[in-house]
Amino acid sequence: MHSGKDRRRHPRFVLPSMYTEVEARALDSDTFEWKGHAYDISVGGMRFELDRPIEPGTQIALRLQLPGAQHLKLTDRRPVYVFANVVWIEEDDLEQGGPVRMACVFSRFVLPGDEARLHDRLRSGRYSVAA
Repeated sequence: MHSGKDRRRHPRFVLPSMYTEVEARALDSDTFEWKGHAYDISVGGMRFELDRPIEPGTQIALRLQLPGAQHLKLTDRRPVYVFANVVWIEEDDLEQGGPVRMACVFSRFVLPGDEARLHDRLRSGRYSVAA
């Protein structure tokens, strides 16, 4: 039984969902074909929505563009690239015919500096810690 204690290893931050662009692709594709938005994120994973459901257990590649980067140096504004595993999908969304909410756990950051850049952006004070 879950005791109510947060089991997350990393603090989770709330993002302005309609302004936090997420692009996803299958690992065997070179094109980020699925587009959506993130709701919350940590350096360990994220909750997001796409117009297409992705089966839990599926490995994907993601490109994340965090909002509020206008004041940053150009190198700090770059998107973050990460490989992830989808861990759950909101089954109720499948019946609605619109975007589908899901969550993933990050397995590996793609480019040198991606993890540090994400960590620095989340700790910048621009985003609220999720409850």
